[in-house]
Amino acid sequence: MNESALGFTHYLSQADSVARFILAAMLVASVATWGILLDRLVGHWLAKRRSRAFLARFRRARSLAEASEALAASPADDPCARLAGLAIDSTRHYAARSSDYPDTGGNLPEFLARALRQGIDEEEERLERGLTILASIGSTAPFVGLFGTVWGIYHALIAIGLSGQGTLDKVAGPVGEALIMTAIGLAVAIPAVLGYNALARRNRQVLGRLDAFVQELSVLAETGAPLVRGSTPAARGERVHALRVTEAA
Repeated sequence: MNESALGFTHYLSQADSVARFILAAMLVASVATWGILLDRLVGHWLAKRRSRAFLARFRRARSLAEASEALAASPADDPCARLAGLAIDSTRHYAARSSDYPDTGGNLPEFLARALRQGIDEEEERLERGLTILASIGSTAPFVGLFGTVWGIYHALIAIGLSGQGTLDKVAGPVGEALIMTAIGLAVAIPAVLGYNALARRNRQVLGRLDAFVQELSVLAETGAPLVRGSTPAARGERVHALRVTEAA
């Protein structure tokens, strides 16, 4: 057999319907993997920009009414904006309806915590979109490729046995061609696994920032004013002075 005739093209021309189906499945899995990765990475980048712009407006608000104005100027598909809208709507609903059910509604912090917890769960569900597909591709693609290799070697050995030429130069070519399927399976699985890990890490970071933002929302909704952290030297000096006066008393 001529060496130039060996390779993936020759294997593809000799492949049966099972091998072609495996190759088509690997192609679909690879396209799905890269499509999900590009979609989620671009989505994370855009969401980070939108959240940064919204938080800059939101943290300038000194009351719940000003926060509502900042929310009106923000895109509806921003996670922080959705949580802020949920907190504002929940606070207004509680103020309007809590007197009708004084024994079942609980106090405002409890009611707000339940509503925001539901909002966090919904955001987590949005963030995990596509991760199940990546995990499935990453875990199954190597085995599908290995099955294609076994299938190809089986048919190659049958063809060699029927020809009666079992020398090394006759065996190495078909077997080497069949091993291409394993390489294809790994080429599909590795980006899926790495992409899954990268997206899972980004999701944890986003959820951590949302949990921190929920605390700011709770303070603003429950007290009607944002939390003043006292990061300036003058504010820190006043806090230390007040602590010393309290200890002396």
